[in-house]
Amino acid sequence: MKGVVRGLVLGALVAGCIVKHVESPRLTGTCAGACDHYVQCKPGHAQVDLDRCARECPDVFADADSLMAYESLSCQDAVEYVDGMSPRSVAR
Repeated sequence: MKGVVRGLVLGALVAGCIVKHVESPRLTGTCAGACDHYVQCKPGHAQVDLDRCARECPDVFADADSLMAYESLSCQDAVEYVDGMSPRSVAR
């Protein structure tokens, strides 16, 4: 009986890992991926925010690893990293 319970628990853990992997965002390590993540997390999904991100990204991130680290941030942290504590849209 213990073997069956252990098997079920192990199966549930493996299934949980698979589901988490499938649901995880794809990390590109590119400015396009980082900017897509930022804009998807941003209220309103403004095109001006995407354009600004595309211009500024190469000056902010040095390599693919730092871009993937940014892409893996929660939405709140991703927006706060770029905009500070209060999300805003660029007005031009």
